[in-house]
Amino acid sequence: MDPLADALAMSGVKGVLSTRVEAGGRWAVAIEDYPGTALHAVTAGSAWLVVAGRAPVELAAGDVVLLPGGTPHSLTDDPAPGATHRRCEQVIARGRGAGEVITLGAQPATTRVVTLHYDSDPAALTQVLALLPGLVHVRAETGTPGLADAVRMLARELAEPQLATSAVLRSLIDIMLVQMLRAWLAANPPECFGTWLGALYDPVIGAALRHLHANPAVPWTTATLAQAISVSRATLARRFPAATGHTPAAYLANWRMELAAVRLRDSHDSLETIAEAVGYGSVPAFTRAFTRAFGRTPGRYRSGTREYAGSAFRLDSSPAPSTTAG
Repeated sequence: MDPLADALAMSGVKGVLSTRVEAGGRWAVAIEDYPGTALHAVTAGSAWLVVAGRAPVELAAGDVVLLPGGTPHSLTDDPAPGATHRRCEQVIARGRGAGEVITLGAQPATTRVVTLHYDSDPAALTQVLALLPGLVHVRAETGTPGLADAVRMLARELAEPQLATSAVLRSLIDIMLVQMLRAWLAANPPECFGTWLGALYDPVIGAALRHLHANPAVPWTTATLAQAISVSRATLARRFPAATGHTPAAYLANWRMELAAVRLRDSHDSLETIAEAVGYGSVPAFTRAFTRAFGRTPGRYRSGTREYAGSAFRLDSSPAPSTTAG
């Protein structure tokens, strides 16, 4: 089993292609009022990312940056204070576009930036994107071949649309997020220490998580889980909470509820079937546990989350309307 893929699926992460910037000369674009996490991939040239309260971040071709949902920020050719007053062109991009191009500056375009947006089911207990720091920046020179390939493929598919380009882009949007997470986790393990993401890179805890994810209906205890991964019970009892913030039993209980929530959201399975699949011997016991975890009964949860029906970690097939304004 792959815990990261599982967690992305459980949280219903979805991505869409948003704004594309092509700029030359003096320019600036403010990104405001957007939902979800924003990912900017610089496919050519360079730009500066400006976020209030932070030093400007220089972005080069091949760089990818991720910002938490709702973070107002701007991209520009010059981050100097007051420089925006000298812009040849400045616009504000709001919400999600449908991949439309914003052309900026009086000179031929030398900088190209693709923006993707991701969000997730707000009712999910596991929120992978929320575990990331305020700004994640993977530089081209410190990234991975997989991320570099994804950026190049994204740029090529947008520059030269072909048959089924929309299908290719839907897959690439998923791939971009996974490749960026891989690259950032591999390069920044200290920043992940003590979080669920960091636990994936711990050989002991990572193995324990794979067992819990692969067989959630098994009545695991700390002792049986320790035996399965060939470590002492004391070692697992000490290291598991330090890495995940939960005991193995508490983590398993939460994971069972996540699995149940997805089945309720994405299937028409009966409560009896779902309860058995996640290790509960009766529907009343399952209902009580689920209600404690989510604050509502399984039936109410199912009726309130149908907008996420279908596969989790999927992409919206219909683009959102453009709300870009100059």
